[in-house]
Amino acid sequence: MKEFRAAVESGEFAAVGALLADDVVFRSPVAFKPYEGKPIVAAILRGVGRVFTDFRYVRELADEDGHGSALVFETVVDGVSIHGLDLIRTNDAGLITELTVMVRPLSAANALAAAMGAQFPQIQAEAIADMTGEAR
Repeated sequence: MKEFRAAVESGEFAAVGALLADDVVFRSPVAFKPYEGKPIVAAILRGVGRVFTDFRYVRELADEDGHGSALVFETVVDGVSIHGLDLIRTNDAGLITELTVMVRPLSAANALAAAMGAQFPQIQAEAIADMTGEAR
């Protein structure tokens, strides 16, 4: 998805929220249970924007039906290099309905888990603010 890729590559993680379906499902590389719903997924993606450095997509693959894509990325979290993959599924309106992220190696997943864990109080507060319409 071109809009998602452009927003993430430019560091505009806040803009990604507009690309999410209300019932979007996010599967994290470091959490067992998927996150569901636009407010929490948008807040998680903003948190990702705060912990990633030197982010870049290095390859893109697309399904023939135009509703699925895979974006291979490289980034750094707390000095640890990460190689990862964003699997994206969209609906007929072009909104993201599923986002699955995978990362490697294990040291990278551990660094990402620690960095995102530190972000989670802010992520939860942002998601609640988004659900209630409060200003952040």
